Amino acid sequence: MQNHNYYVDSKSKPNRLINESSPYLLQHAHNPVDWYPWGNESLLKAKNDDKPIFLSIGYSACHWCHVMAHESFEDEEIAKVMNEKFINIKVDREERPDIDDIYQRVCQLATGNGGWPLSVFLTPDQKPFYVGTYFPKQSRYGMPGFETILNQLSEAYKTRKQEIYSATGEFMQALSNTSKDVQYRGENVKIDRSILDEAAIGLLQMGDPVYGGFGQAPKFPNTSNLLFMLRYYKISSISRFKEFVVSTADKMADGGIHDHIGGGFARYSTDQKWLVPHFEKMLYDNALLVLLYAELYQITSSKRYLHVVQSILDYVIREMTSPDGGFYSAQDADSEGEEGKFYTWSRGEIANALGNENLANIFCEHYGVTQGGNFEGKNILNIVTSLERLSEKYNMQPTIIQQIIKDASRKLFEIREKRVKPGRDDKILTAWNGLMISGFAKGYRITNNKKYLDRAVNTINFIETKIANSDGRLQRTFKNGISKLNGYLEDYAFYVNALLDVFEVYSKPEYLEKAITYTNFMLRHFWDDNDGALFLTSDDHEQLIVRTKNFYDLATPSGNSIAASNLLRLYYIVQNNEYLEKAERIIKVCARLAADNPFGFGQLLISMYLYIQPPVEIVIIGGTNNKEDSQSISNWLNMQFIPNGIICVIKDKLQLEKLQKYPLFKGRNLDEENKSECVFICKNLTCSPPIFSISELEKHIRTSHN
Repeated sequence: MQNHNYYVDSKSKPNRLINESSPYLLQHAHNPVDWYPWGNESLLKAKNDDKPIFLSIGYSACHWCHVMAHESFEDEEIAKVMNEKFINIKVDREERPDIDDIYQRVCQLATGNGGWPLSVFLTPDQKPFYVGTYFPKQSRYGMPGFETILNQLSEAYKTRKQEIYSATGEFMQALSNTSKDVQYRGENVKIDRSILDEAAIGLLQMGDPVYGGFGQAPKFPNTSNLLFMLRYYKISSISRFKEFVVSTADKMADGGIHDHIGGGFARYSTDQKWLVPHFEKMLYDNALLVLLYAELYQITSSKRYLHVVQSILDYVIREMTSPDGGFYSAQDADSEGEEGKFYTWSRGEIANALGNENLANIFCEHYGVTQGGNFEGKNILNIVTSLERLSEKYNMQPTIIQQIIKDASRKLFEIREKRVKPGRDDKILTAWNGLMISGFAKGYRITNNKKYLDRAVNTINFIETKIANSDGRLQRTFKNGISKLNGYLEDYAFYVNALLDVFEVYSKPEYLEKAITYTNFMLRHFWDDNDGALFLTSDDHEQLIVRTKNFYDLATPSGNSIAASNLLRLYYIVQNNEYLEKAERIIKVCARLAADNPFGFGQLLISMYLYIQPPVEIVIIGGTNNKEDSQSISNWLNMQFIPNGIICVIKDKLQLEKLQKYPLFKGRNLDEENKSECVFICKNLTCSPPIFSISELEKHIRTSHN
């Protein structure tokens, strides 16, 4: 983790954060504020001293977290007030999503908005009485100053405790209703195509028809919604849904949210046009966007989407992969104390770097680089002039223009690598690693590049040796050789999804067995027998003021939504009826809400699609004589968009023997004399005779949505 230049050393206080593994907490280790990590010591002290708690939640790549740190937490006078009147607790929202989930709900209830930094004032028994996000040091932006808030709330806690506890009572009542408000028990809900129809039409109406995506500004990728719309296009054949996703993906790929020099995408755009990003890069966004662009490549065969996928995965390998094989969490927006400094350019810098005015003109016209700039006097690269238009203007072949831009980009990348890089959050989160493993498996599907499969396999090995326990329990986070914190629902769901994704392209029986083991652990420790669906935390987790469930698919999918998909996939492989029943209950909980408000349920709708459109199970056996042949059945199949497909490629006799105990593989045989691939397709528990050609396979697949 690179140091930020906003630490203030204060020798008059104990440094309780210095031994923490969270880069976010370490950023605040030298504040004059007497920070505690969340734990028994801080909570007990609040009770013994009868002081309110100030809880500050954020994450290392959060720009406004840094701003509030600069303005308030480094200020000696404000720190003095905080230390005298409050017990101050710092929480990394990425390490403790349970704490963040509870108090984000409170913030939504109180203000209608949430976000980070999250600033919450609690009674010593952890109950909230005042909440907000960023507070400026002095009153501005229509917000009260932080020091004023501190003094007023401290005085209220001393002199008007009855009012304080009345406020906590209202919050607690509203908080206890939040899960009930979301959770529609749905015993009588019928899960059918009409829900998908309503949701898809609703999403299309919410879409921005000019710039793509959803809403105005700030604008997030909302990848789960786009992936659902591709599935709805597949089931409906209505081209508008595909066209909307293509338009959105193209605008994002052209925009400044996309790092055209180094690969990867920033977390969101601050404007409607995808031009000015909030420059932080999150692992989860890039993992999900790999899935989106890979599926668009399968649908359209456009090499542009293939390039985007490769550039994201190569960026993750280069910048976000630990020597142990895990993936880091994020890169900061700031470097040298300035947002976006690493990524922006002046016209003069580019001209000097390329050393040829004509080449510089072509590059700058392509990426919209001007003398005045488009961001604080500098330029964020974004595609404004197509290769075809440049080809006409400069009377050159498009391939030559493309090569000029490629060579120029390589030069600028080498120059940029010498700059001070943004800080990196180098903790490794199981859930986000699961998403990225799935991204590498998808990348391998469409490229047939073994380095992507090797990366996915290496990360599974890392998790199994460094993060997983022998009893089926996963830890949440790993850093400095230590794994800690019991895993949350998303850790199990996302990692099982990853195991199944890799199993489909590299059918080691161990991956399926581990997916079953973790799924069974999840059902045993997270399932709600009363109301259905899965809690965010296990039954032996630290007890907080409420035990919540999360159903919304926003920046990342919810654990419940991914778990439902996993359970359906596993059901069709192993025929365990409990998996199907549990998947149905999760889907029914939110089916009606997903139809009425589809924006927050993209992944749940994907799981519902898989339920309504039963999987096409495709088992490929053999093919040892043409495993590197791009025209082999398995490689051809990997290039097809079959969102309801469960595809397993088995080329090893020992693997097949181990898999025989599962219904999907029972009775299959590997004929070692016949080296060509043999394919079996099963749908609705009925299997085809052996298939030996791509043309015959294509005919069967074409009817899979009928």
